[in-house]
Amino acid sequence: MTAPDVLAPAALGPIRLRNRVIKSATFEGATPDGLVTDALVDYHRRPAAGGVGMTTVAYLAVSPEGRTERRQIHWRPEAVPGLRRLTDAVHAEGAAVAAQIGHAGPVADARSNRAPALSCSPMLNPVSMRRTRAATAEDIERVTAAHARAARLAVESGFDSVEIHLGHNYFASAFLSPRLNKRTDAYGGSLANRAKVALGLARAVRAEVGDRIAVTAKLNMEDGYPGGLRIDDGLQVARWLQEDGTLDALELTAGSSLMNPMYLFTGDVPLREFAANFPLPQRLGIRWFGKKFLRAYPYQDTYLMERALRFRAELDMPLILLGGVTTRATMDRAMDAGFQYVAMARALLREPDLVNRIGADPGTPSLCIHCNRCMPTIYTGTRCPELDGRPVVRA
Repeated sequence: MTAPDVLAPAALGPIRLRNRVIKSATFEGATPDGLVTDALVDYHRRPAAGGVGMTTVAYLAVSPEGRTERRQIHWRPEAVPGLRRLTDAVHAEGAAVAAQIGHAGPVADARSNRAPALSCSPMLNPVSMRRTRAATAEDIERVTAAHARAARLAVESGFDSVEIHLGHNYFASAFLSPRLNKRTDAYGGSLANRAKVALGLARAVRAEVGDRIAVTAKLNMEDGYPGGLRIDDGLQVARWLQEDGTLDALELTAGSSLMNPMYLFTGDVPLREFAANFPLPQRLGIRWFGKKFLRAYPYQDTYLMERALRFRAELDMPLILLGGVTTRATMDRAMDAGFQYVAMARALLREPDLVNRIGADPGTPSLCIHCNRCMPTIYTGTRCPELDGRPVVRA
């Protein structure tokens, strides 16, 4: 079978995309008051004007304590008008727009949120230095209902799709981790028990939205630390999601925001830049001990593909390849391997119009050097530092 053209129109569940390139969710750092700003609208308008098939707004928490920190948007009626303005702006550029919904779980900064962080089991958050509270069965029901409500509000806000966050040791992903999940009740122990939260969230969202919009999920293939979720178990969870039929596509990811964040990103580790965003005691701690948390992994193109191919070989559902997709050659490699969509992030921070330029000239290189100095800018507005002091051109 001939591989699809990555830049040709394609279906994603009930919606139509102008191409198979998705701007993946990356925290924008553009909502100081927890509501949509002009900066957030422009953040997504630019890659939409630059040619992506769909851009993804991150990270829209389903509840106040589910934010990673208090400046993030959480779903409530007051947020809808601004989100509608954002979706209208993206649609005006010819692209679709997705809302990433989720609950941060143990990744949430309880100090910033001024609310206890929920998790599968009590543990220490290394950023807030606060212990999490083990979620009760009632908490799990509440968080599940909050996902359904968030999906309903996403429809009202004009989104074409929702992406359920099941990765990076956020709420659902923490339950999947044998190392983090020490429960002895119906949500702990066996993989089937540990997967109940993730499967339940997907079922609740699909039941709420039906076929009005597309539903995808971001799922860890593996956590990337000893005792975390392994690929074999990640694949089994994906099989269960496929059997349920709740998703239109699955975006494959890896790593833990709590335990090993660089496992997802790979490339350089900007410790000095990260440390500069914290007060003096924490700054020194990051400079001295940060390498134990922000471990270095060398970058290479399509760096998640080898692991993702195991999922492609055993699943029939559409899959989105993330990680090191920056050129037409890497896009075509993904299509040839059987993936239906590709996701990009850092390269589009550097060049929001990269997709259009690749369409005009397939040999166009990406200018992203994977220095990861964009990562610490989440505290002041996510951007490529190479563009500081210079206007973003073309898009």
